[in-house]
Amino acid sequence: TPAFRTFPEGTDTAEQAAAAIGCHLGAIVKSLIFMSKRESGDEMVLVLICGSDRLDEKKLAAELGYEVRKATAKEVEERTGFKIGTVPPVGHRVAMEVFIDRELMMHSPVWAASGVRHRVFPIAPVMLCAASGAMIAEIRALQ
Repeated sequence: TPAFRTFPEGTDTAEQAAAAIGCHLGAIVKSLIFMSKRESGDEMVLVLICGSDRLDEKKLAAELGYEVRKATAKEVEERTGFKIGTVPPVGHRVAMEVFIDRELMMHSPVWAASGVRHRVFPIAPVMLCAASGAMIAEIRALQ
C-alpha cells in the first residue's frame, strides 16, 4: 500500500511538491486532464508527465487520432471528482484513456497527488502504469 504523506507547506504545484518532498522536479507526476473531440462528443484523457516537463498537445493528438484541448476546471471536477492540483492518477468518476510520458519512467519512485490537498504518495513508475492502465508514449515538449 502506498505511504501517503501530507505536507502542510503545500504541494499545489510540481515545484512546491518537489521542494516539500525533497526530490527532483522530474519525479513529480503532473496529472493533466484533456478533452479529445470525438464523433460521439468530448472524451476525457489523462496525461501523466514529469513535473519538470510540458506536454506537447500535437503529440498527444497524434497518439489519440483526435484534436485535444485542456479541460476546464469545472470539467475536471465534475468528471473526475477532484479539484485541479489534487487529481490523482487513478480513482476517477469516469473511465478515461491514460497516457504516461516515457520520461516519467526514468524516475523511481515518482510522487503523485492523492486526491486530497497537500497529500501525495510515492509509487514505482511501472506500478503507476499498471494501476492507471496508462499507455507509454513520447508526448512531452522537447526543450
